Amino acid sequence: MTGQDVAPQVVPGVDPALNDRLLAGLDAVQRRLEEVVDHDDEFIAGAARYLSDAGGKRFRPLLTLLAAEVGRTSPDQPLAPEVVDAAVGVELTHLASLYHDDVMDVAELRRGVPSANVAFDNSTAILVGDLLFGTASKVISRLGAEAVGIQADTFVRLCAGQIRDDRPVPPDVEPVDHYLGVLADKTGALIATASRYGAMFAGCDADTVILLTEYGEKVGMVFQLADDLLDIASDSEDSGKTPGTDLREGKATLPVLIARSSTDPADDRLKQLLSGPIADEADLQEALGLLRAHPAMDAARAHTLRVADEARATLAPLGEGPAVQALRVLVDGVALRST
Repeated sequence: MTGQDVAPQVVPGVDPALNDRLLAGLDAVQRRLEEVVDHDDEFIAGAARYLSDAGGKRFRPLLTLLAAEVGRTSPDQPLAPEVVDAAVGVELTHLASLYHDDVMDVAELRRGVPSANVAFDNSTAILVGDLLFGTASKVISRLGAEAVGIQADTFVRLCAGQIRDDRPVPPDVEPVDHYLGVLADKTGALIATASRYGAMFAGCDADTVILLTEYGEKVGMVFQLADDLLDIASDSEDSGKTPGTDLREGKATLPVLIARSSTDPADDRLKQLLSGPIADEADLQEALGLLRAHPAMDAARAHTLRVADEARATLAPLGEGPAVQALRVLVDGVALRST
């Protein structure tokens, strides 16, 4: 076998047989995704595929497939079609939220291409997002009443988290606690559902389903904490997104909240810049430079790694095995994006 023939590793160091199954599973998810987003109207079909075709890590479907591996009883057991549909439903929900996010964030880039609101317009981006939410519901409806209820609860949490993210912190709530609660809803909920579905439709027992749901929510927290750090630390070539988007909008992510709490007079200028949305480009670049060099970034990274440790700890009752090891490594990969 030549170097060109070696299959890419879905998770670093993953067992080769597991890696092959995951690659096959992701291919099945991609084919099903393309099938369900197709539409008779050429424009609608293209707009619905736009962000999916731009790439992305397919992180949520991967987590569904990995959680399903925990329930595998033999190496020859075929991948259940319900697991594939569950992964597709979760990915469609995620993609739909990105169309809405691009409008709300007034974004310019997404996955290295013009964001949906730029490629089309705000109204079209919102409507395509709605179409994908509907498509996700249709796919999930085939999986039974319990799955539909989980999807509905997840959607409510996604919306509640986004609403709270766009509102001022209530005066009686500690800002960091508020921020972490928002993250749990707007990101943790869907990633928890991805893991939960995989365990459910692979036949895991109830305790394992609960455990993998908790793991998924923790991983979701890590994912968003790392993303918020990357919004400050990376440039558009690295992330495929416009850096400083949260600062432009005045969103207080964890490093911003930590910097704002500083009592050092040397931080007065940074705190002034971080007091609200930053419209001026020169001010934005100054804020990014000051924040990148501030100890708040290291403190936020340390918190992210602590949550990653908590996620790994939830897996302890599952013992050892290729799937569990891959789930542990997956957490590290998510967390270390921000370091």
